[in-house]
Amino acid sequence: MKIYTKTGDKGLTSLIGGARVPKHHIRIESYGTVDELNSYIGLIADQEITWHDKEILKQVQDRLFTIGSSLAADPEKSKMVIPDLYQSDIELLEKEMDDMNLQLPELRHFILPGGSNTVSYCHIARCVCRRAERIAVHLAEESTVDEKVIIYLNRLSDYLFTLARKVGHENNVPENKWMPRGS
Repeated sequence: MKIYTKTGDKGLTSLIGGARVPKHHIRIESYGTVDELNSYIGLIADQEITWHDKEILKQVQDRLFTIGSSLAADPEKSKMVIPDLYQSDIELLEKEMDDMNLQLPELRHFILPGGSNTVSYCHIARCVCRRAERIAVHLAEESTVDEKVIIYLNRLSDYLFTLARKVGHENNVPENKWMPRGS
């Protein structure tokens, strides 16, 4: 199988279902941003983090492929069976955050991103996740988007914030608290 097909050379690409759309179409932007997010999740998983966190991130990457497939499908034309997200996928992220929060000091300030490479990668992924969520919400105004996709992306950004705090805490990296001028 060749990687290059030349079918996108004129600025169009195909959705699952066969519809051709411009590469700047919001549906392409949505699953492209999820793909970007998945790459950052892989970068986090390649860092010195716990085996458990690596396993959770591997599950997240799988769910992001599911989300990407869902977003890449033309809801009017695709006959392909696309894997589903489950409520339990969302609940896993919530459980992980609850468990991490038991180890962390109470959050009393806004936190500035940074402190270590791994903490920073978590924050970058969080920001890309928020962008993916915003694009999916925009797409949902124009077309069909499974509401679990938007909920999952929302929880995932919270999970990534909490993971950044946990990784920093485990590595004795002080949180960089935002202290507004004049306070």
